[in-house]
Amino acid sequence: MSAAEPAPVSFGRRISDLAGEEPQKTALVFSPREGADQSFTRADIERRSLQIAALLRARGVVQGSTVIVGLPNSPEHVFTTIAAWKLGACVLPLRFDLPAWERDRLIEVAKPQLTVGDWSDSSDIVSSVELRATQDDDVPVLDDRVALPAVAIASSGSTGTPKIIVSPVAGERVVGEYLGPVDRESASDGNTELVPAPLYHTNGFMMTHFSLFDGDRVVLMERFDGAKVVDLIECYRVNLVTMVPTMLLRVARLPDIAQRDFSSLTAVLQGGASFPDWLVRFWIDLVGPERLIMSYGSSENVGMVSLNGADWLEHPGSVGISDETQVRILDDAGVDLPPGELGEIFMRKVDDTEPTFSYRGAPPPKRTEDGFTSIGDLGWLDEGGYLYIADRRVDMIVSGGANIFPAEVEAALLEHTEIVDVAVVGLPDSEWGQRVHAVIQPRDFGHAPSVEALREHCRERIVAYKVPKGFECVEKLPRSDAGKLNRSALVEERSQGATNH
Repeated sequence: MSAAEPAPVSFGRRISDLAGEEPQKTALVFSPREGADQSFTRADIERRSLQIAALLRARGVVQGSTVIVGLPNSPEHVFTTIAAWKLGACVLPLRFDLPAWERDRLIEVAKPQLTVGDWSDSSDIVSSVELRATQDDDVPVLDDRVALPAVAIASSGSTGTPKIIVSPVAGERVVGEYLGPVDRESASDGNTELVPAPLYHTNGFMMTHFSLFDGDRVVLMERFDGAKVVDLIECYRVNLVTMVPTMLLRVARLPDIAQRDFSSLTAVLQGGASFPDWLVRFWIDLVGPERLIMSYGSSENVGMVSLNGADWLEHPGSVGISDETQVRILDDAGVDLPPGELGEIFMRKVDDTEPTFSYRGAPPPKRTEDGFTSIGDLGWLDEGGYLYIADRRVDMIVSGGANIFPAEVEAALLEHTEIVDVAVVGLPDSEWGQRVHAVIQPRDFGHAPSVEALREHCRERIVAYKVPKGFECVEKLPRSDAGKLNRSALVEERSQGATNH
């Protein structure tokens, strides 16, 4: 007779159990932009989350409620999230610095029971001051609750259209059951994970709370800073870190990067955007091919593929393969395309028979009759089933009848050592339909590379029709802390009276 399957444990109960096992073990280190790092034990997290749970309960939060957490990366963000889960509520982390009009649209779609944040123009909101004021309150005893759903993520994508992605997954897991592309088993003392991403983004939010569930130590940055990332890796002997390509580029450009100590790392995970080949090779050389893990997935959780640097060297440019996710490449008529042919990417987890998410505020995405879903990305498969990403369909530029993918042009430009960031967009053009336009953030705005030097740099790397017809230098590209750009806004700002220069 086989042993019974282990029962899942609620997110809130797991925090209590860990606090009971080793109350004085450090679970969270918060690294602010200025000032000393702050450490919190498992007992601290349990106490503070229970105190804040009492406050949320007094404001009407019950099992099934939605709680918006609109705070910057902070201990209070973590405590509030766990507090909401202890009450069985769904947590929607929201970018704290959203313009009021965009924030209010998302709140209207979400219809939360309670909003936590420091927005002075909003009423009926719990501020961070009120959260901190609970630290001397009595610690309540709560019944165990499972949130269903547990998490919602806000997304405006490339188009700026607000939507909320809601996962139907309950707020519970089996202890020791690891998720994602990395085997998280570690030494008896546990892993240390560095989180440089914002908590309103899937990467930052999930990595933080899954690591706490696993009993690992989390080093949470208030805001990404490339130099500080390396300092924290060395100081805390970090084992795991997840970064988007923009972050990886900024770390790679540090002047002393080759002399820094990365020996504690067991995995550097990349996700969230296209990863230029030259930058992949740089990180393979820096940390070793086995320790660089690339993956492709989405907040919708329709599937994931991954590979390490060693596999990537055998399949350069690929984002991976998986035994647990099926991938199809379909043309506009929904017909499967052969290996090497570009089409729309559809994915399905092998054990999923129902949708893994729903949208609030937006129509559902394309879904085949047998359950494969597309989030709008284009790519192809090779003969071995490895997936390659071209770009998002909505970002593709059609110039003179030719399809041009911004990611390819951006990767070429980012090889220039004087460029720290770039966004390539298609602007309206009476002759070409769209023309390729590059918005560049140079290392030194006062001494930016010349237009001719940039054109020559591109000509050496990409075919002539993909070379930008216009180059524009800005002091800083308007990326979010998660590395996201609203490309439609960039296009709109430049479409009125835009000229080549």
